[in-house]
Amino acid sequence: FHLMTHAFFKALLFLGAGSVIHALSDEQDMRRMGGLWRRIPWTYAMMWIGSLALAGIPFFAGYYSKDLILESAFADQSWFGETAFWLGIAAALMTAFYSWRLLFMTFHGAPRASAEVMAHVHESPWVMLAPLLVLAAGAIGAGFLGYEMFGGSVESRAAFWRDALLVLPGNDTVEAAHHVPLWVKLLPIAEGLVGIALAYVAYMLVPGMPAAVARALRPVHALFFRKWYFDEIYDAAVVRPSLGLGYGLWTFGDGKVIDRFGPDGLSQASLALARRAGRLQTGYVYHYAFVMLIGVAALVSWYLFTVLG
Repeated sequence: FHLMTHAFFKALLFLGAGSVIHALSDEQDMRRMGGLWRRIPWTYAMMWIGSLALAGIPFFAGYYSKDLILESAFADQSWFGETAFWLGIAAALMTAFYSWRLLFMTFHGAPRASAEVMAHVHESPWVMLAPLLVLAAGAIGAGFLGYEMFGGSVESRAAFWRDALLVLPGNDTVEAAHHVPLWVKLLPIAEGLVGIALAYVAYMLVPGMPAAVARALRPVHALFFRKWYFDEIYDAAVVRPSLGLGYGLWTFGDGKVIDRFGPDGLSQASLALARRAGRLQTGYVYHYAFVMLIGVAALVSWYLFTVLG
């Protein structure tokens, strides 16, 4: 269910990002954007719809599918179900925060692009906006229209899935999700609203807050900003040893062994032999006559020795 709803609003956000990049003459860094919502209102509205669906705000598509996942995880009544539920709650907070960080940094505040770029900002043509409208309709209505088939009553789901899925009565966490406590249903919505509020405070009311937090928590910020240093670790553990091994095989194995005793060695031997053979071509007639005389003497000697015995 979430895969289906996610297809609409995530594609909407990706194509919306493409529309923003097109409007800004191929600029892709949000730190060089801002103040665009009046210039590209259609793209702005589409990005709002996609972000509302992504954050799981009622009653957009993501609300129906994302909350059903969280409620089903809680209804499983197991330690891994509860772990998945709380991790999902944390993800809901972060998703809402970074979605509205995108909206505020891209469309609001003072423009941070150059005057030349801002002078050419324009709304995308309808050949680009029309697909956004189609995806926006899915981001709004796909959850409501598909809820009964994916997360409704046992009868509704059975009528849609028929024999494609087998769910034993004792394992029907989707059915159990309808009976979870009210706070389980409200918490994801509250987390989404809190994430939006935090992004508004950090990027609209107190725009210097992100930099201050980064300075105060420099080691933690560096860890996250550098992606847990995954690139550096991968470079040290895999890339550099592979390059060293490849360089060694190239210089020693290929150059000093294979080439030396293979094609390069044979070519050098052929060249040396050809040079030595070339020295026989002196151009002097008496040298050639001498060689012919030796050849005739050798031939006569061979004939006398083999034929006449």
